[in-house]
Amino acid sequence: MILRAITLAAGLMGAFGAAQFPAFSQQYLQRLGGAVDALGQVVSDFDASAQAEGLDRAQALAQMRGSDFALRRRADMIVTFDRHAQLQADLAVLQGQGPFMRAYHVAHLTDTQVAGRAWQVFQPAVPLSLAAAIFAGVGFVAGALGCGAIFAVLRWPLRRRALPA
Repeated sequence: MILRAITLAAGLMGAFGAAQFPAFSQQYLQRLGGAVDALGQVVSDFDASAQAEGLDRAQALAQMRGSDFALRRRADMIVTFDRHAQLQADLAVLQGQGPFMRAYHVAHLTDTQVAGRAWQVFQPAVPLSLAAAIFAGVGFVAGALGCGAIFAVLRWPLRRRALPA
């Protein structure tokens, strides 16, 4: 009886958690767009400065030598270019997608800075959309099955073995 109650509670927690995905992924997508725009401005400014000197990006980066500051700034810009490219690719995949396709492409929702910023402002609620209800149903089943599997593993050493006749 207690195990069933705990399994039910785990299912309800799974349902509530999974029902939050559509709203959180939308918040993440909005933050991702802002991050791409902000990094895009930095990349554009760097490329414009390089072009004003008659250099392309690679040539401008190669000239950033001579002092510890210049070397550190060069490394920072390389990281910025890489991050901008990755976030831009993630945004291209996620933009215009509904909650089910965002769940399918969940690997593109993994930038820790964007997720952290989205989580800071995210306020869990009981969403009333069909998508949230479906996610809640899946979360309930996953939570209940996961809890049941954990109990099965914990009970396994305690099960009675049939005696040979």
